[in-house]
Amino acid sequence: MAGVSSKSLAAALESLEPKLATASIALAKDLFSILELLDSNAGLRRALTDPSRESADKAALVAKLLAGNVAPEAQNVFLGLVASRWSSARDLGDALEVLAATSAISVAEGQGDGSANLDKLEEELFSFIRVVGSSHDLQRALDDSQASDAAKSALALRVVPAASTVSALLIRQAVLAPRGLKPTALVQRFVELVAKRQQRWIAYVSVTRDLNAEQLTRLQAGLNNLYGRELKINVNIDPTLVGGIKVVVGDEVVDATAATRLAELRRRLAV
Repeated sequence: MAGVSSKSLAAALESLEPKLATASIALAKDLFSILELLDSNAGLRRALTDPSRESADKAALVAKLLAGNVAPEAQNVFLGLVASRWSSARDLGDALEVLAATSAISVAEGQGDGSANLDKLEEELFSFIRVVGSSHDLQRALDDSQASDAAKSALALRVVPAASTVSALLIRQAVLAPRGLKPTALVQRFVELVAKRQQRWIAYVSVTRDLNAEQLTRLQAGLNNLYGRELKINVNIDPTLVGGIKVVVGDEVVDATAATRLAELRRRLAV
């Protein structure tokens, strides 16, 4: 996905982020169900990505199709996608898949020790990839067009018998709706999304000089307070750094342009 579609997806993820703190697995399930509807109807995909069609018409079409079938929260997320521009009809579905998977992954992230839960989720998904990838019989069974969805789902979950609710949802999605990919390839994409969420738990800190133990403790406390979570800190020494400190957490860069936030961190280090 590139160009205008890439920008639309980035905007959609940014809009989704505030909702994820309180989102349940139901949101992910609803978004995946909308994706199923979208993938089954080429005319619908064209209608919802037609740049000449009024946004109000698209919204009315979505409301008519989804009313009573999904929760309002999921419908609103999809409406945001439909209101954006897409390079191709396929890109709309790809973006919806990313939002659905991200919503599911955030549920694991929000349970207890988020970082540890993401590690566990990643390992469960990797386990599926390893086991299925090493067995031609399993691959054929999961690709069998004559097998029922229930049978495929049951077989897939036997591969990872202790799978969490989130892992089970993502694995079932990959097996039942691989969207032109092998199930293991789609699960690999989900793993990449887990890795992206994990970056939100790591603070890459660049400073101009070594920090002593007390300063590291203060920096840890300051960053935890700033981001509202227990972060892992990776410190890099960069004598050329302007402003004394730079912090990267996920997609966010806190540098000299964020004077107030940096001033607070510098104050904590200097005390």
